[in-house]
Formats: sequence, structure tokens, C-alpha cells
Amino acid sequence: QVQLVESGGGLVQPGGSLRLSCSASGRTFSSAAVAWFRQSPGKEREFVAAMSRVGGHTYYADSVKGRFTVSKDNAKTTVFLQMNSLKPEDTGVYYCAFGQRVITSSLRLPRQYDYWGQGTQVTVSS
Repeated sequence: QVQLVESGGGLVQPGGSLRLSCSASGRTFSSAAVAWFRQSPGKEREFVAAMSRVGGHTYYADSVKGRFTVSKDNAKTTVFLQMNSLKPEDTGVYYCAFGQRVITSSLRLPRQYDYWGQGTQVTVSS
């Protein structure tokens, strides 16, 4: 069993930055794919960023490319999402997800992930 806990959300002005963290217990991220998704009221959960199970390659939604960066710590028990140049449309609840058998072509699909965190709210507003 894997438990994921996100932190780091909050209220930030447009153009600001936040760093989200996702800590895992029960398993490390070393042999799993990890992803960040977000969801706004009335919208479906959407893919934000991911790191592949093999090779640690990173992938991003077009809407965040160049502004967001996903990374892992050396112990591979915490994953980060650095978010820069935030926009109001980045507002939502951000979730991290852990998948033991996710292949690269499926990284953007929520149903491929086995475990989810509880989410952390990010609000970008002046």
C-alpha cells in the first residue's frame, strides 16, 4: 500500500511561483511513474506533468510547458512540482499519482495510476 501526501498549495498572485511536494510512504518512486494532475470545479481531472517509470523522463501538458518542472529527491520518496509564472487558469486542486505499471504512452491517463494523494489547492488570483 502506498500513501501519498501533497503539500505546498496556497494563494499566489499571477506571475508568482509555488512548489508542490508529494511524499510517499510504503514505497519509493524509484520504480514507479509519478504524475501531477489538476482539477477545477466543473471540469475533468487534467494531466499536468509526469515522470516516467523507466529513465525518469519528464512530460508536460502544453499549457504548462516551460513554466512547470517535475523532479524527485535523491531518496526518491518525494516528488516536486515547481510552478513558475502562474496564471489564473492554473487554479485548481493538484493531485499527485503513483503508477507501478504505467507505460510512457499512457502517462497522461488518470486511470493508469494506482494511488492518489488527497490533493492540495492552488489559487492564482490578484
